[in-house]
Order: sequence, then structure tokens, then C-alpha cells
Amino acid sequence: MNTSKAMLKAVKYYGGTLLIAGIIIFSIGFFGNVSSTLTGIGIGTVMGAIFVFLMGVFFVATEEVLEKTGRRKSKLDTLAKVTATSIKTK
Repeated sequence: MNTSKAMLKAVKYYGGTLLIAGIIIFSIGFFGNVSSTLTGIGIGTVMGAIFVFLMGVFFVATEEVLEKTGRRKSKLDTLAKVTATSIKTK
């Protein structure tokens, strides 16, 4: 659980930083008379930030699901061993 929280926190800060940078680059390119290519770079940066955040959330969710199914699997293995032992003793 600590790993999930740490990864989610890192993804949140990294994605947020990219998002803010993308918004600033987009604003400079769109509203300023600097260059129209900055608008495209800003849009790409914002899309990249969203992609990084969603992938991070997906990895955290996948990790938690694997942890939960791993626990269930170990409980089922223990139950199967107990059942097999009780059948052998009869």
C-alpha cells in the first residue's frame, strides 16, 4: 500500500507540473505573438501530462488488484492443503 501511495503521489506531482508547463506554453503561443508552433507544443505537453497521469493511476490500480488476488490465491492454496491432508488421514 505504501508503494501505491508513493507512486500515485509522484505521478500526481509530475503530471501536474507537466500540465502547468503545457498550459503556460499554450497560452504564450496562442495569446502572444511569439510563434504559432508553441501552441502545438503546448497542446502536446498537456496531452502528455494527461497520458502520464492516467497511466500512473492505471499502474496503481493494477498493482492493488494483483495484491488482492495474490492474497486470495494464497488462502485458497492453504484451504486446498488442509482439505487434502484431511482426506489422506481418513
